[in-house]
Amino acid sequence: MRRTANRWWQKTGKVVFAAGLALALAACGQPQEAAKPATQPRTETTPANASAQPEQILRLNNFTEPLSLHPGLISDVWSSNVIFQTFEGLTRIDDKGVPQPAMAQEIKASDDLLTYTFTIRDNAKWSNGDPVTAHDFENAWKWALDSKNGSQYAYQLFYVKNAEAAFAGEAKPEEIGVKATDDKTLVVQLENPTPFFLELTAFYSYFPLNTKVVKDNPDWAKEAGPAYTSNGPFKLAAWEHKTKLTLTKNEHYWDADAVKLTKIEMNMINDANTELSMLEGGDLDWAGAPTGNLPLDAMPTLKEKGLLVITPKAGTYWYEFNTEQKPFHNKKIRQAFSYAINRKDIVENITQGGELVATAVVPPTMFAENEQGLFTDNDMEKAKQLLAEGMKEEGYASVDQLPPITLSYNTEEAQTKIAQAVQDMWQKNLGVHVKLENQEWNVYYENVKNGKYQVARMGWTGDFNDPINFLEIFRTKEGNNHTRWENRQYADLLGASAKEKDAAKRKAILQEAEKILVDEMPVIPFYFKSTVYAQNPKLKGVVISGLGNAQYKWAYFE
Repeated sequence: MRRTANRWWQKTGKVVFAAGLALALAACGQPQEAAKPATQPRTETTPANASAQPEQILRLNNFTEPLSLHPGLISDVWSSNVIFQTFEGLTRIDDKGVPQPAMAQEIKASDDLLTYTFTIRDNAKWSNGDPVTAHDFENAWKWALDSKNGSQYAYQLFYVKNAEAAFAGEAKPEEIGVKATDDKTLVVQLENPTPFFLELTAFYSYFPLNTKVVKDNPDWAKEAGPAYTSNGPFKLAAWEHKTKLTLTKNEHYWDADAVKLTKIEMNMINDANTELSMLEGGDLDWAGAPTGNLPLDAMPTLKEKGLLVITPKAGTYWYEFNTEQKPFHNKKIRQAFSYAINRKDIVENITQGGELVATAVVPPTMFAENEQGLFTDNDMEKAKQLLAEGMKEEGYASVDQLPPITLSYNTEEAQTKIAQAVQDMWQKNLGVHVKLENQEWNVYYENVKNGKYQVARMGWTGDFNDPINFLEIFRTKEGNNHTRWENRQYADLLGASAKEKDAAKRKAILQEAEKILVDEMPVIPFYFKSTVYAQNPKLKGVVISGLGNAQYKWAYFE
């Protein structure tokens, strides 16, 4: 993106981004800096030696077949990696982690921060040449808020006035606080002042859809082709299902001059050894996070050679309980299984990627105190005590009477080794028999989403820099809350936090909510994530955000 951000500030008369960012950081109550984006130096013009490589082609691993390439239907890392390259919101997060104008060339906020007015760029176009309009945003948001469409991430739009009520069928679509007053003007009303709102508008739940295309072809997002229109730096050129996605530069993109890559090849390789071999053989330019994996046994050697890049990420790896299935409907039994895990052993001897032991849900990039955690790791005495108490409450005389325990995970090296370690810990420490069950990601995720599991590996990486992003998952049984757990006091605290304007008080409310979540233990936190990768040294300008998202808009090969 060209460095002209300050110009639009002066036009609006409102220092929207500066105030918004300060409020966002204050709202988190952060005594330390959030995870910073990782980026190689980039230039604003074509590198001097770029002419030697007229074909700027980036080859990477996107691990698996996307669940969808519809911005309103995705919620996983691999689908979103494609969407972040092919679509763009009203704002875009820059390489400093700060929201900047994108589809909107001008943004005005009311004094009470309840109304935002976005002016769409004159040169904003879809990949088929159609103009991007304010109506494309309004219609896309309202599409996601129609519960019949099955958008798991619709709740990210609930900051908009009457959005949650409309999703629940308690308000009409025309009552939702988003309105295109003309083709270039989008007016958004919020339920409460939301200091991180301009970060949200850079997230895919807030991306536009081409109204004309969606109306003419409801299946527009199922294949590459003329119907698949997007408005980002790249467009979808080919989709070889379960094999490879190909993106090419979008010549209609408003900031096309900043885009140096001509093509991105996204392979679907689910074997970490193959991925690393392809990097070493020159067939890939990037291996590892955010969308691939490195072999665990190669980590020490890569570290020694200085080839491994490790940066902190605002994410938490956890196991989820299906709280509607026995015996994990019992809180004490859930707690027992959590206390019986040695997280330190897992991060030191299995993952080896600089992860931090997690005994809380919100990462320390948002709550610094959580580096110390909210409970004790590997507390065998506590685990056995809680298991005995929980079994007594349920009428089980011994562990042999517990229902069979099945631990599910997706097929991948790290997931397999973690699951095997946990199986061993639970069997040795609690005396329970644990069956392991692994499936290919898309099948696995569909089963977890539909509640067809007992204990399952999952986790979360932040979409914006605020702890509410982690806590709101568990507000209701819907959306991304696969545990089916809910708690009225917890939900009320989250509601109170939305109305609290004092940053310190808001932080205290959210921390009180997290204590309830951790005590109830619908999920077992394992570790706070990191971003770990290796790359072609000639590749420059890739931006990896503190949230773990990749942007290839500014990437190039020197």
